[in-house]
Amino acid sequence: MMRMRIGIALSLMVSLMAAPTFAQQDVTSEAAGLAKDVIEQQITAFLNDDATTAYSFASPEIKSVFPNAERFFEMVKKSYGPVYRPGNYAFGRNQVSPDGTVAYQEVLISAPDGKDWAVYYELKRQRNGQFAINGVRMKRETNSQGI
Repeated sequence: MMRMRIGIALSLMVSLMAAPTFAQQDVTSEAAGLAKDVIEQQITAFLNDDATTAYSFASPEIKSVFPNAERFFEMVKKSYGPVYRPGNYAFGRNQVSPDGTVAYQEVLISAPDGKDWAVYYELKRQRNGQFAINGVRMKRETNSQGI
């Protein structure tokens, strides 16, 4: 009888200790999925030449530098050509802050000119719970075999 109680107590302790791990995995998975959705929707807006929609995914920090959709769109066209007009693209690695408020997402892009790029997005969770793109860094992938 005593062994059974000890066994039940140990099982309960193990379950309770594992719960935060599962909860953290849920937060990470949910945040990563939301971040990918935002990036994909913005890429779709770029491909459709929809400046207003593309701009809607920018963070308030980005919007403070580019105060309207047209200026933002022109900057992307000029400085982020592979993001504006990706050929093929695929999502790579991601990382989410422990509290789920910041997400980093790698996107691998084969540009129409045949050059491959690794594009790194930083997204911040907004007050409404959605993510907004807060920055993009591009790195030319010289060792890539294509996507």
